[in-house]
Amino acid sequence: MSIAMETQTNPHVLLFPAPAQGHINPMLKLAELLSLAAIPVTFLTTEHSHRQLTLHSDVLLRFSRFPTFQFQTIADGLPDSDPRTFSQHLPDMLSSFISVIKPLFRDMLASSHFTPNLTCLILDGFFSFLVDINDDFVKVPIFCFRSLSACSSWATLSIPNLIQHGQLPIKGEEDMDRIIDKIPGMENLLRCRDLPGFCRAADPNNDPVLQFVVNQSIRSTKFDALILNSFEDLEGPILSKFRTLHSTIYPIGPLHALLKAKLANEETESLNSMREVDQSCLPWLDNQPPGSVIYVSFGSTTVMGDHELMEFWHGLIDSGRRFLWVVRPDLVRGKNGDVEIPAELEEGTRQRGYMVGWAPQEKVLSHEAVGGFLTHSGWNSSLESIVAGKPMICWSNAFDQQVNSRFVSNVWKLGLDMKDLCDRETVAKMVNELMVYRKEEFMRSAAEMANLGKRSVSPGGSSHLNLDRLIQDIRILSRQPKMPN
Repeated sequence: MSIAMETQTNPHVLLFPAPAQGHINPMLKLAELLSLAAIPVTFLTTEHSHRQLTLHSDVLLRFSRFPTFQFQTIADGLPDSDPRTFSQHLPDMLSSFISVIKPLFRDMLASSHFTPNLTCLILDGFFSFLVDINDDFVKVPIFCFRSLSACSSWATLSIPNLIQHGQLPIKGEEDMDRIIDKIPGMENLLRCRDLPGFCRAADPNNDPVLQFVVNQSIRSTKFDALILNSFEDLEGPILSKFRTLHSTIYPIGPLHALLKAKLANEETESLNSMREVDQSCLPWLDNQPPGSVIYVSFGSTTVMGDHELMEFWHGLIDSGRRFLWVVRPDLVRGKNGDVEIPAELEEGTRQRGYMVGWAPQEKVLSHEAVGGFLTHSGWNSSLESIVAGKPMICWSNAFDQQVNSRFVSNVWKLGLDMKDLCDRETVAKMVNELMVYRKEEFMRSAAEMANLGKRSVSPGGSSHLNLDRLIQDIRILSRQPKMPN
């Protein structure tokens, strides 16, 4: 540490999430929590993400009450027409991030672009390649924010060990149910099909996406601290594994519940949507019996084919249950309008279903009419379902989702794992198993975990205390000598 040139007294935190709904949403909630604690915050997003946020949410109005909060933007190098979906276009996006975002961001840091002077940088783990903790121009501590579950992050960190012991690559479909026993803390729990989606690469040592994700996960553990959107009663054993790698971790999840607890006396809702939200499903839910509706949403980036769409649709109709289904305009490859809809599906949907392009998910999951959630097992959706006390059917698709779905079904006992299956018979069977035949069993487990989640964000709870510790540590940093320019 160099001799002090000046001492900073007011903290100032820079947050920089990866440009995707599942990354921006929790980091905005963290930004709001820090702002509520009177810590000045700069929230940096790509220009495209900022446009989508301001178009489809009230973030500008909501954050206007914090005079020391500011949004700033950075170019991502992609044309306006680019769909920017991680699940479909990650290699092209990575190329642009490395060639455009990385030098721009490093120039911002080196030129003291962010004023007043920064106390610390909270960087999305996906973006850990942007800076190195030993870079001369990085004059503040770097905290890494992990938007994924601890269990999936730990599995990703274990991939080099799996390759070394010959447990990767996966040798075709016949190898998918082979048990993985070389992940510390998860011995004999995961099958090959339960590993993170990129582990299905034919040549793990040379697959660019797998190598990128593994490298960023390893780099993220080298920063000054780790912030995780999780809580001790949910992922305590895996969080203990992380503590063997890093002495300073802050499990402060579920962030949406922690923010709600902090705003308990206010009527505002932090809806950080990058898509147009259709609120019309809420009056429809008001007219359904308690616990009768299966809510169906596959997140913001999952894409399926026409056949998969029709199998899900037939399965939902054949189950005989009421359903609310989020069918994004870009859910199906090609144009949704090209799919010919059989009359029985249209009639069944009129009788028992409702479809929207995007839903206010937290409100939907907390609605008493909803009795279960058919989900892609993204981490934000999983946490929202856990806090709402709603059991899940997990149809995982990519990235961390495969690990999450295995933990939902086999560790937390909060639902059913339907990964790698997509036929109408299975859909109908699992919907009825969740909503009818094993309803009491799953609702009991879900209610117990929901109570633990809510306890963690209440005063004296583990996540509440960890947030207080994070805020206090940031304030301490602001009183320490500032590195000279």
